[in-house]
Amino acid sequence: MQVIGICRFSYPGQGGFQVEHETLDDRIAYLYATERMEERFRTFEAFTLPPLRTQTDDDFTFLVVIGDSMPDIYRQRLEALLEGMPQAVIQAHPPGRHRKVMQDAINSVRHFDNEPCLQFRMDDDDAVARRYVASLREAAQDVRKLSRKNREIAIDFNQGFLAQAGPHGISATATNGPYTTAALALMFKPSNRLSVMNFSHVKVAQKMPTVTFTGEDMLVRGHNDYNDSRQRPGIKKIELDPLDALGEEHFREVFNIDADLVRDLYSSS
Repeated sequence: MQVIGICRFSYPGQGGFQVEHETLDDRIAYLYATERMEERFRTFEAFTLPPLRTQTDDDFTFLVVIGDSMPDIYRQRLEALLEGMPQAVIQAHPPGRHRKVMQDAINSVRHFDNEPCLQFRMDDDDAVARRYVASLREAAQDVRKLSRKNREIAIDFNQGFLAQAGPHGISATATNGPYTTAALALMFKPSNRLSVMNFSHVKVAQKMPTVTFTGEDMLVRGHNDYNDSRQRPGIKKIELDPLDALGEEHFREVFNIDADLVRDLYSSS
């Protein structure tokens, strides 16, 4: 089965944001502000890419969608980070309706063969475990019979961490909330042209059968001041604790996320 992961890297679409801007120019200015972009590149390099580069099953596509308005300096920096990663595909799109643009982007790299397609989404500060792609394929085989009767199925790996990177390393807290990106995947029948981006991750249980796998750390959900979901008033504060030596070793083994790299990236900023 084909596995596709999609990451929107500061794409200025219409919709797709919990906090809106008055004009498209306002959104573009916000997304490409120097301080914000520096933060996104740091988390992308420290959290997102290391486990993807070392997946135990490396047969997947990592689709990174950007805006065609992204300044060249950032486009070149992104290309440099993804150089040598054969799974990575960068696509630049003009502003458009968010879900439609993402659906078309994913479908442009889909095989549309006789096998189901497995798709997951992640932000540029999220991560999955090094075993994620392999575990996802195993889980898909487990629910294969169910998939014959349903156009979509959600495969939910719910265990992992909320984590924040900084000059002192990584602070984190355990989580096992349901339907948390990035380890939530959707399984699509071969004829189904919808995508993981056509569904709100918090509402998948209202749209399709879901199967949850727990007991193994599979995700890191990035937590920082630029999270779109944390911009609205009244958001509950989450307490994160600095990782000790054992915690840092666990992140290295499971996610290939290195606290020393985090400290280097943030101390040099």
